[in-house]
Amino acid sequence: MPSSCKDIRTGLALCLQRSPCVLIDRHTPTECMENPELRKDLPEQCLARMRSYAQCRRGIFDMRKRFRGNGPLSTGVYDEDFERISKGEFDPKTELDKVSKLL
Repeated sequence: MPSSCKDIRTGLALCLQRSPCVLIDRHTPTECMENPELRKDLPEQCLARMRSYAQCRRGIFDMRKRFRGNGPLSTGVYDEDFERISKGEFDPKTELDKVSKLL
């Protein structure tokens, strides 16, 4: 069941890596999530992904879902983008534009 949250986690990581907090202010994604002052400047999409990831993780321990499962298994939708950004093969301006289009 932990693999049911993999796509949401990867999407959250991509959103955080594309956020101005990481690209412009040069904070780590963890700092952007944990620090309340930095979190208020995150795009709404990242905050929504944080909430859905927390809800997914809570669903893993929910005994009412023990037979049905937590949700669909990982489809690998974000794997290619995540791998590219993790290796540092990206243009910061392009990534900021992607986030601004979603707002």
